[in-house]
Amino acid sequence: MLTQRSRYALRALIFLARAESVAPVPISTIAADQKLPRKFLEAILLELRNGGLVESYRGKLGGYRLARVPQKISFGEIIRLIEGPLALVPCVSVTAYQPCADCFDEATCAIRKVMLTVRESTASILDSKTLADILEQREAA
Repeated sequence: MLTQRSRYALRALIFLARAESVAPVPISTIAADQKLPRKFLEAILLELRNGGLVESYRGKLGGYRLARVPQKISFGEIIRLIEGPLALVPCVSVTAYQPCADCFDEATCAIRKVMLTVRESTASILDSKTLADILEQREAA
């Protein structure tokens, strides 16, 4: 299940992508427009900055902007940064693989086979959708 933290991160990044501003957008503007708690948003934006998705600028004209063009930021990258691996079980994770403690034989585990399909499908969808795709969908609507 997608956490509130991830939903807020996605909303903030979509807002910044829509802004198409060269100038940084103040956090107060993002919080007000998206109706997000400012303190929580500050922590999320810090995490996004540390992950290389946004850039931050200090001072009176400071704020945040995307670190890359919207076409280069996928939903998969955002969710992995905020939530961690997409896999529902650790034995199918690409980035955080660990054998399951209660598994008898990974090669024949029926649960692992299903969860691998789920992870591959989820990753395929989330990695193929970018912030730019969302902007295009909004314009078409």
